[in-house]
Amino acid sequence: MYKEIDAYEYMNEIMKGLKTGVLLTTQKDGKVNTMSIAWGAIGIEWNKLIFTALVRQSRYTHDMLESGEFTINIPMDKRNKVIAYCGKKSGRDTDKIADMKLTTVDGRVVDVPAIKELPLTLECKVIYKQMQDENAIPAAILNKMYPERDMHTMFYGEVVSAYIVE
Repeated sequence: MYKEIDAYEYMNEIMKGLKTGVLLTTQKDGKVNTMSIAWGAIGIEWNKLIFTALVRQSRYTHDMLESGEFTINIPMDKRNKVIAYCGKKSGRDTDKIADMKLTTVDGRVVDVPAIKELPLTLECKVIYKQMQDENAIPAAILNKMYPERDMHTMFYGEVVSAYIVE
């Protein structure tokens, strides 16, 4: 059911996915939520492979990330409908996984599921988080990207497992 992979060998697929959108999935108090993200990074920090996800404070997922774990679910084909839908709807109002008829699969290391239809999966444990400092962002970017000053928190997730759901 899981094909374990070396995430470093899939960096091209991970970055292509991030460019067009991936899902960040969380679970808290027995409720699973997923949201589309296209802002993030993957790299090495503290001698660990880290996926950094940026989530605005106003998002439902921000509160869900208090669980300290998340999965990144990357399509290996075009899933624009899923990414588009999950980017427009809030988990506060609807169950996006049920709405899109997505199949969840238990995580291997974390208590957050993978999504079968977006099979390239990174399981992450939050090891650090930091709020953006709006005073350090150039005015042109701040005014364009944050007109309401709804800043992001950067969640640094150590990649603790990587696989393809088969």
